[in-house]
Amino acid sequence: MERLQKVIAQAGVASRRKAEELISEGRVTVNGEVVTELGTKVTPRKDKIEVDRVPIDREEPVYYILYKPTGVISSVSDDKGRKVVTDFFSNEFRLFPVGRLDYDTSGLLLLTNDGEFANILMHPKYKVTKMYVAKVQGVPSREKLKLLERGIMLEDGKTAPARVKFVSGNPKTGTSIIEISIHEGKNRQVRRMFEAIGHPVLKLKREMYGFLTLKGLNTGEARELRPHEVKQLREMAEKKKNN
Repeated sequence: MERLQKVIAQAGVASRRKAEELISEGRVTVNGEVVTELGTKVTPRKDKIEVDRVPIDREEPVYYILYKPTGVISSVSDDKGRKVVTDFFSNEFRLFPVGRLDYDTSGLLLLTNDGEFANILMHPKYKVTKMYVAKVQGVPSREKLKLLERGIMLEDGKTAPARVKFVSGNPKTGTSIIEISIHEGKNRQVRRMFEAIGHPVLKLKREMYGFLTLKGLNTGEARELRPHEVKQLREMAEKKKNN
């Protein structure tokens, strides 16, 4: 038997924390009876579990890397009819993105139907590092890059320390290529960080997520994570949480 909130999360309905809220609000039933007690144990294969009167389907968990192109929404649907990341997959299983990449940002994005796994990776306390390559306007001084390394104040708070590497500068175009690694996920964070030091981002790509890279993928292509990669991501997140 397993805890009810864990079963809901693994079914991809919501994160475990959100599942706990759903239970507390009386929106979950087990075999037709409303359950509000957290920690209730259920047998997923035998018990009929419903959230808001909709049965949950306990799918086998799947995990994918997508090389997201620019001009694609990190969502499962869009009310404006724009292309979304799940359009690159068949409909044989339900998927949702782990976090997000902006519409005009390309690169590595994880998708899964495992809500608990997604919640672990997205939560700031687990400190999973994401590395981006940014083409920025102008040539930032070493002093300005150090501001990013130490953490810089944005309108929603100060950013955590980042790893920053100046890759190259192009005097003819007046642009630079900078690598930056962060573990937070504030909205449009990398772009806002560079704007704060006076060097707006012209192009942005996420190259790495933890130890994962885009190796072997072209834009718009995806591959399934290998079992040892899923295990390593979990172990890495748990290790950083405990440090």
